[in-house]
Amino acid sequence: MNRSIMYAFLASLTLVAAGIAPASAVEPSHPVPLDPAPEVVHQSAATTPEQQRAVAAYWTPDRMAAALPLPSALDDLPVSLSLLGGRRASDTDTDTDTDTTSLSDSSVRRWTGGGLVAATTGRVYLTLDGVDYTCTASVINAQNRDTVLTAGHCLKNKTGSWAENWIFVPGYADGRAPYGRYTARDMLVSPKWSRQGDDSYDFGFVVLNTDLRGRHVADRTGAQKVSFSGRIAPYVHAFGYPSSPPYSGRHLYYCAGATHADRQGTLGSGMDCAMTQGSSGGPWFADFDTTTGTGTITSLTSFKYTDNAAVQYGPRLGDEARRVYEAAQIL
Repeated sequence: MNRSIMYAFLASLTLVAAGIAPASAVEPSHPVPLDPAPEVVHQSAATTPEQQRAVAAYWTPDRMAAALPLPSALDDLPVSLSLLGGRRASDTDTDTDTDTTSLSDSSVRRWTGGGLVAATTGRVYLTLDGVDYTCTASVINAQNRDTVLTAGHCLKNKTGSWAENWIFVPGYADGRAPYGRYTARDMLVSPKWSRQGDDSYDFGFVVLNTDLRGRHVADRTGAQKVSFSGRIAPYVHAFGYPSSPPYSGRHLYYCAGATHADRQGTLGSGMDCAMTQGSSGGPWFADFDTTTGTGTITSLTSFKYTDNAAVQYGPRLGDEARRVYEAAQIL
């Protein structure tokens, strides 16, 4: 699909390292995975203690602070940072502090409600083609209690390179990692993303390693429900860590509003939301309970068209997503 689209996962911020075990203290809880299914494309990541240690050591505070927006040289990502203000965010930027009242459909608000969403949503750091980036991901219900959902482009540059140095920080808040950091053990996407670069299938799942005490991420944070009905709810709450100005990536933000079909080329849906780069992979909840921070994920933040930064789009999670999920959750 040859369109000018803008992915929303680029920015930098400083993260205070927290709770990473030395390699000798980490014991893999699963064997190195085999090919999970012929209709699923996957890439093994940090499967040994030495690899886990290397990824954890890679993400120093300085390296996190130096992460750059994705350059226009990558395939099918022609938009430049100038579209979002011409500079990248840093932790010296100040987020607009607003509460969750008087929310309009097009508003972006900082999430201050706590609940499960504040624990299960987290920041992702990754390296793609030698450059460091950031995304958003969410812990979901899975048999292995180690699975997170994110955007496919946060794992693989379409038909190009796989991400490296992939790490997840659930509950990230202003430099804190209250639940520790989790390295990726395996990354899975649809062949329609990996081999065809189809933006309608921009979703992926990551199986994480356990923490230094052998605990699964879902045992620490809880997990959110996901629907694979292929239907994006008509009204959703979308969460993410926008990191380009006026946001710094230090806090969790959200939009709430109606969805509408994408009539410009994908099978997904759009919603009014001015969250900036960094929010890719963030969950879209149906029936979201603002008191408990729970709902059912029916899509995730994927891209924006370059001529309209006020609307973000997400893919349908149907049978194709279910197959990838089923392969992930048993690894």
